[in-house]
Amino acid sequence: MDNFKQSEFSRKKDFKHFTTPFISGVLGASLVIGICFGIPEIKTKLVGEKSTPNLGTSTSSSNVSSDLIDLVEYSNTSVAVAQKVLPSIVGIKIKYSVNSIFGTSEANATGSGIIISEDGYIITNNHVVSTESSSSYYAIEEASSMTVNLYNDSTEYEAKIIGTDSYTDLAVIKIEASGLTPATLGNSDQVKVGEFAMAIGCPLGLESTVTSGIISAVNRTVSDGTSSEYTCLQTDAAINSGNSGGALVNSNGEVIGINTLKLSGTGVEGMGFAIPISSTTDVIDQLIQFQTVKRPYIGIEGVSVDEATAKQYHLPEGIYVYTVSKNSPAEKAGLIKGDVITKIEGTEVKKVSELNKEKNKHAIGDSITLSIYRDGQDSEIQISLEETPTEEQTSATTEEIEDSLLNKNNPQNNPSIFDFFSR
Repeated sequence: MDNFKQSEFSRKKDFKHFTTPFISGVLGASLVIGICFGIPEIKTKLVGEKSTPNLGTSTSSSNVSSDLIDLVEYSNTSVAVAQKVLPSIVGIKIKYSVNSIFGTSEANATGSGIIISEDGYIITNNHVVSTESSSSYYAIEEASSMTVNLYNDSTEYEAKIIGTDSYTDLAVIKIEASGLTPATLGNSDQVKVGEFAMAIGCPLGLESTVTSGIISAVNRTVSDGTSSEYTCLQTDAAINSGNSGGALVNSNGEVIGINTLKLSGTGVEGMGFAIPISSTTDVIDQLIQFQTVKRPYIGIEGVSVDEATAKQYHLPEGIYVYTVSKNSPAEKAGLIKGDVITKIEGTEVKKVSELNKEKNKHAIGDSITLSIYRDGQDSEIQISLEETPTEEQTSATTEEIEDSLLNKNNPQNNPSIFDFFSR
């Protein structure tokens, strides 16, 4: 028994001799490493440089993840996009005459354009190059001259209008030049909210101006202050007067939109709109080939009947037919004054713009079905679409349409709801 106790005491003594220096060594090493990590130079040598987070790396806090971005990389993207696209953007200057009660004077306007071919075809907005308009106080005549300035080129090139289309606010002009840098057209159907966007043009006549932001919304319906409506990309990239017709591009330097208009006024900030480029290709091709856009035609003049009017006077919402053009598809099909169009091919239409949008999905020669309301009854009419006649003019006024509604015992006390058209 004594020998056993002595042996046990010996093992404990040996264990203490082993553990005491081991623990002391661990504590010492920990202290040294802790001090070294507190010194940046030593920490760097021990673990290496901390990598900069790249686009797509994410962190999460409280189940909310956020993408981290290298600002240098973002800046380099902006520089690369600008350098790629700037040679494809032009400045447009227009001179025209204004006749007023004070006499005739000359006025100037500016805009932007996008080169689409090496031999000088340029796309822009219709409102940039089509200056004709009038009021009770003045009349603006057709442009007397139009010139184009290229990037890093002081030469002013005379330009001519190839074709214009007020419905889409697009136009094609051309200069006599060669070896130009056409822009790369992207796919606006794939644009996502929040992605990089850069606007390039000549705002206020300041050529080759670049602003950047993001895509704020897609498929945004906006009006130009008349009955015309456009489906646009919305961006917070700064767009100002003179930017019209310029490019909205993505991070690959591809044109995804044609800058068209902005909202302005007290409390409005960063709300610009661009026509999606994918919706323009057929229009551009037709303007180059035919100098106009061939669209299907129904042959009526009408106004939109809003919800309040419909409820008050027992009418359906839709398009009230005021006139039917002679020898038009509408007349041939039996459509008459006083009909209210409620559907086209089964799709409800409550505004003139909606009717036009659905109609233009069809080709010349197609047969379509219109649902109409006439004398308290719903019915359907088959119409064979024809090509829109050249320069058809609206002949009716809002007051005349009001009178027509009154004569049909459908009083209308708010003519501002009317969305007048001739299609």
